[in-house]
Amino acid sequence: MSTTTTIEWTRGDDGTAGATWNPVTGCTPVSEGCDRCYAAGIARRFAGTPAFPHGFTVTLHPQRLDAPLHWRRPRRVFVNSMSDLFHDQVPDAFIVEVFARMWWAPAHTFQLLTKRPGRARSLLPRIGEQLHTRAADLALVDDPTPLTWPLPNVWLGVSVENQRWADSRIPVLLDTAAALHWVSAEPILGPLNLTGWLIPPARLCGSVTPADLRALRGFAAERAGWHGLDWVVLGGESGPGARRMQPQWASSLITGCQTVEVPVFVKQLGTVSYTHLRAHETL
Repeated sequence: MSTTTTIEWTRGDDGTAGATWNPVTGCTPVSEGCDRCYAAGIARRFAGTPAFPHGFTVTLHPQRLDAPLHWRRPRRVFVNSMSDLFHDQVPDAFIVEVFARMWWAPAHTFQLLTKRPGRARSLLPRIGEQLHTRAADLALVDDPTPLTWPLPNVWLGVSVENQRWADSRIPVLLDTAAALHWVSAEPILGPLNLTGWLIPPARLCGSVTPADLRALRGFAAERAGWHGLDWVVLGGESGPGARRMQPQWASSLITGCQTVEVPVFVKQLGTVSYTHLRAHETL
């Protein structure tokens, strides 16, 4: 199953709509951000249909694996919008097949988001090895899609709803090889300071300007191999019973990202609208 999506952060630079691709559906909660999971509500509503034959129970859909290979127009693709690819009930071999399709569809950009970065960190090196073996085998009989690892068209991200989960998940994410590392702070449920992952740790004397910080980030990435966050998405919770987002949580996060020119996307402001925050939004 693949479909055009209205999720704003999947839109291309030219404004074209992105897509979702769900070779797996279903999940189980792991933290506070899961309490009002939109995917669980949709899956339970349509339980028993071809899209969700087992409701929100983790379910593999191998018949959907090849869908991106048939899309002619390049697009951004949110992988498993209705699940978590790195859930422990998804077999390693199936995750390999998902990555193989992303390798074979280099025109698309795949956006992966997980609350289980530990499994991603341990599994991805083995996936890389398996794909390199497969590329070598294919080269004997075919002209395979060139393989670069980590895949340059795969963005790897984690969901963080508050500082506790940022401190837990982001270091593991940044310890995992990826073309782009990103964070989704949606729903944001408390103050969130990402400074330590936007600029490298350093002792700087005197006043530090935004230009200094940007230069430090670039120098550390180029010369020291330091990897920080490349993109941040944030949003408040919406719908009946939504937990309130305080405006300063978003504004401080936006300012921190803009200071070092890390793109930040404000997806939604939650049940209570703070329209003045839109002035800070960047893509």
